[in-house]
Amino acid sequence: MTRTPSFALAALLAAIVSLTSLSSAAQAEDSGKHLFILSGQSNMAGLNEKTTFVPTIEKEYGKENVIIVKDAQGGQPIRRWYKGWKGEAGKGQQFGDLYDRLMKKVNAATEGQKISTVTFLWMQGERDAREGSGDIYQASLEGLLEQLEKDLGRNDVDFVVGRLSDNGLGKPEWDKVREAQVKFAESSPRNGWVDTDDLNDGVNRGGKKIKNDLHYSKDGYDIFGTRLAETSIKLIKENTGKK
Repeated sequence: MTRTPSFALAALLAAIVSLTSLSSAAQAEDSGKHLFILSGQSNMAGLNEKTTFVPTIEKEYGKENVIIVKDAQGGQPIRRWYKGWKGEAGKGQQFGDLYDRLMKKVNAATEGQKISTVTFLWMQGERDAREGSGDIYQASLEGLLEQLEKDLGRNDVDFVVGRLSDNGLGKPEWDKVREAQVKFAESSPRNGWVDTDDLNDGVNRGGKKIKNDLHYSKDGYDIFGTRLAETSIKLIKENTGKK
């Protein structure tokens, strides 16, 4: 059967589109996947990452090109993650056990995978403010990052911090932790922070009206997830040169 010119042109265009898609997929596979690790205490635990964080990340990079791991536990100090914590040790304190639990998940999710970028997202600090550990909080963040990079065998981890909300604003230790989080975030082009001051007003998931609450509103958690994702994407673009 003789094909008409228009049929042949359509077939050619379809072939070009198919080859372009295959090329893009091959390039993504060659460059590796983007790993996102989410951890911290109650406000990270309360985040449903599938609502806004995951969709925003997958829209940017494609579902097949990302790995997302989350492990968080409410009410815990940073020493449960950072093994080299320098504060005053007390009886029964645990060091690094939640970090080990997190890394077990990370190692399982990344086994056999080529990783292009790693972004660590951290929402924690309320417990440290309560315990009076504000003076050593920035050093603890720095130590946690160093610990993570060593274990991953990398020196290019992006680190996104959720700054404590205005719930305890004016309390000396709370303010110290907030300041430490921002100083840490601004100390390196690979670090960033997101504001949470406007996330704890409104209606919580239980239908209760809240104002300057310790935890976020229903909408606040959704906004939080979007901000974490957008900040992560911004850091990856800036640090890989891929706009």
